[in-house]
Amino acid sequence: MSLTPKQIHLVQDSFAKVEPIADQAAVIFYQQLFAIDPSLQNMFKHDMKAQGKMLMSTLKLAVGSLNNLPKLIPVLEKLAVRHLDYGVKNEHYTLVGNALLRTLKIGLGDAFNDETREAWSATYRLMAKVMKTATV
Repeated sequence: MSLTPKQIHLVQDSFAKVEPIADQAAVIFYQQLFAIDPSLQNMFKHDMKAQGKMLMSTLKLAVGSLNNLPKLIPVLEKLAVRHLDYGVKNEHYTLVGNALLRTLKIGLGDAFNDETREAWSATYRLMAKVMKTATV
């Protein structure tokens, strides 16, 4: 499991462009997620603004740690175990990944080119694999 230095750079550089609009990006993410699967709304019983802040904070930590995967892996594993309590199942990871990619496309527009999309896809696949493995 690894990412190329170029993939890491593309993800970190594009996320730096998302950070200034983090609140808006979080709203877009949950809109996209619930458009993909409206039943997932039932899993979110708390303040969605606070939920969005947690999402963006977690993404910031993960993206910032891509250069040190051994440090990131235990964080992702703990996050996955916590998400079991919320009813997260392995199939939800694909839905979340799709919502994330849609959000990045909306938020970054033309800057979300094929190369950046593939870097994000590889990054998310790696993160999801770690998280799914932690819960089996």
